[in-house]
Amino acid sequence: MHNQSFITEFVLLGLSQNPTVQKIAFFVCVFVGLHLTIGGNMLIVVTIVCSPALLGSPMYFFLAFLSFLDACFSSAMAPKMIVDLLYKRKIISYKGCMIQLFAEHFFAGAEMIILTAMAYDHYVAICRPLHYFSIMNWRLCGILVWVAWTGGFLHSIIQILFTFQLPFCGSNIIDHFLWDLYSLLELACTDTHIFGLFVVSNSGLICFIIFTMLLVSYGVILLSLRTFNSEGRRKALSTCGSHIVVVVLFFVPCIFTYARPPSAFSFDKMVKIFYNMLTPLLNPLTYTFRNMEIKNAIRKVWKCLVVLSDKK
Repeated sequence: MHNQSFITEFVLLGLSQNPTVQKIAFFVCVFVGLHLTIGGNMLIVVTIVCSPALLGSPMYFFLAFLSFLDACFSSAMAPKMIVDLLYKRKIISYKGCMIQLFAEHFFAGAEMIILTAMAYDHYVAICRPLHYFSIMNWRLCGILVWVAWTGGFLHSIIQILFTFQLPFCGSNIIDHFLWDLYSLLELACTDTHIFGLFVVSNSGLICFIIFTMLLVSYGVILLSLRTFNSEGRRKALSTCGSHIVVVVLFFVPCIFTYARPPSAFSFDKMVKIFYNMLTPLLNPLTYTFRNMEIKNAIRKVWKCLVVLSDKK
């Protein structure tokens, strides 16, 4: 495979050219992106892994995996963006750009499949409760996790292989704080109409189809709740409501970004901030806000850590 690129690095214009705004953004991103997002998601992972009662449940098993993916996604995207806020000239090499582009689509693609698996888990638990443990066995859970890794890899590698075909021989300046496919299309020295359609079909259309299927599946679940008593309906709505919020937070920015023509809008940066920084942060908050089992497990893990630190 031969790439005709003559550009070895890209220059990012960043969030703002105002030094004061960049300093404020630096401290906010460090606090939100590193401490809250990565720390919050890893707290959920450690809590579930250290709690056999939770880890034995497919729902919490998938939740731990989702939090792990969110932590990996933020770890792949946030550090470079945060460091760039300290420098006037923000540079990334061509190889570095491809690596982070691969990581972004790899973890996001895997997360898309895990969210679908969690929706199926909720469907079985609510609509077929008597067959839940026979259907959602550990073999199926393992297969779904493997499908998530494989699907994320295939989605990402296809994007990268097509991106390698683009020649970059003109400007290397990207008016963004992160790089994405549409930013690279604007710099390519060739007609990118076909590739733009490919991005829409491989990312935007897939997101839209899966999002629609998830909404329909939850519509079916909500209709089945009519036969439940008030207590059972309340518990089911609490569980499904959290997942629906996470699904909307994940898919809506993704659909807006990729299921449209490759053109720049003034608020693209805000959508990217929400998708890369806030969505991975809100996922653990959404699931733990009204979940007493997670809250109690976190308290137990925290007490164990305090006891261990006192002994040392």
